[in-house]
Amino acid sequence: MNDLTDLLPEQTEYRDEGCNLAPSCLGCPFERCRYDDWERHPAKSLRDSHIVMLRAQGAPPAELAQRFRLSRRTIHRILKRG
Repeated sequence: MNDLTDLLPEQTEYRDEGCNLAPSCLGCPFERCRYDDWERHPAKSLRDSHIVMLRAQGAPPAELAQRFRLSRRTIHRILKRG
């Protein structure tokens, strides 16, 4: 089988390009990667709390999705995290 989408890590070409915080992932001084989902962006947290508040006031998910330009599925995920 020669499926390129399911290669073992050692069979893929990896270019360690880092991010805007460190020039190399392998030499990164931080404990956690900025791309890990451990801390959400403050603006998104504010947006999400606004969505939860509006839903509590009776706004339907479809209206929230349109208002915030998000999918209804994303709205439901935000409301579930609440």
